[in-house]
Amino acid sequence: MSEGGGPPPPAVRHRKKSAGDGGPRQNRKSKFSSGAGTGGSSPSVAQQHQMWARVVLMIAIAAIVYFTTFRTREKKFATQREVLELRSQPLDCSRPYLEEISKYAGCIPAQCGRFVSDKIVSAAEAGILLDLARAGFEHGQSSGGASILDLHSGALSQGTQFVNIYRLPEARRIFTAQHINVYRHVKEKVRQAVADHFRLSVDALHLTHPTFFSRLTNGTAKTIHDEYWHPHVDKETYSSFHYTTLLYLTDYGKDFTGGRFVFIDSEGKHNRTNVYIEPRRARVSGFTSGAENMHHVEQVTGGVRFAITISFTCDPEHAMGDPKMALVEQDDDENGGAPDDGNQTVP
Repeated sequence: MSEGGGPPPPAVRHRKKSAGDGGPRQNRKSKFSSGAGTGGSSPSVAQQHQMWARVVLMIAIAAIVYFTTFRTREKKFATQREVLELRSQPLDCSRPYLEEISKYAGCIPAQCGRFVSDKIVSAAEAGILLDLARAGFEHGQSSGGASILDLHSGALSQGTQFVNIYRLPEARRIFTAQHINVYRHVKEKVRQAVADHFRLSVDALHLTHPTFFSRLTNGTAKTIHDEYWHPHVDKETYSSFHYTTLLYLTDYGKDFTGGRFVFIDSEGKHNRTNVYIEPRRARVSGFTSGAENMHHVEQVTGGVRFAITISFTCDPEHAMGDPKMALVEQDDDENGGAPDDGNQTVP
């Protein structure tokens, strides 16, 4: 029965007349008469309040479900102000990574994970390598926001392409003996740190391609290789990688803004934690290259961010030696001598 309409209920229809019947009808109030005169379609004030209370409750429940089901947390692993002897985070190895690396005796990590240290490379060494990077990038930069300099292949960003820096007429004056010696020495210190942290035989750990300097700015990306901010797994990008390290040459918040290094840790289907490293000059970060360490670099919003990616493999077939740092000989020029690979992305 709708409010205020339809025949009266039987109890009203068969009511006996009282002594006062026959005179004017007494005005009787029915509990169903609140809609009289309005067509019976309008809810009472109490019902409106009840309706709104239900709507608010439903919204609150939906919000609780959303924020407990789809959550992204943030965690700072290393800030620029800290000076860290060593900070580490153990992780379970991803299955494909563990299955592959188990083939290499002496190169299997005691436990997968990541570490950061400000005590592996000195500030003076980082300063010399920064001078080396700046000297190289004076002769070529990407027209987008990401430039690379690979001392091993000679690949140097130039516009949307790459050139071989060792073929430039100025090449003989770009790098000094001090640059070369410090580069090699730092690479060995980082390799030893990776072996110590993951409990590897240092002889089983080999430098691999690509190992390169990066220069990141807020320039608009011109090619896919300028889009360094996409999440990725190094082992999937470079099949030779087993251990990745970064040596930072400039300071977050001082030399550049944005550009933090971000690990993406998944916790179930919808929850994740973004773990940040704020670059600091001479800071080294290292990690196993499997899916347990998915990551990306935030877009640089100002200034210039310099770093070196130093990559290691357990597979001797993918090992490479130190750069010869010499001009290409005439017979190489005749063969075309293009850089080994111009497709580097920032690990």
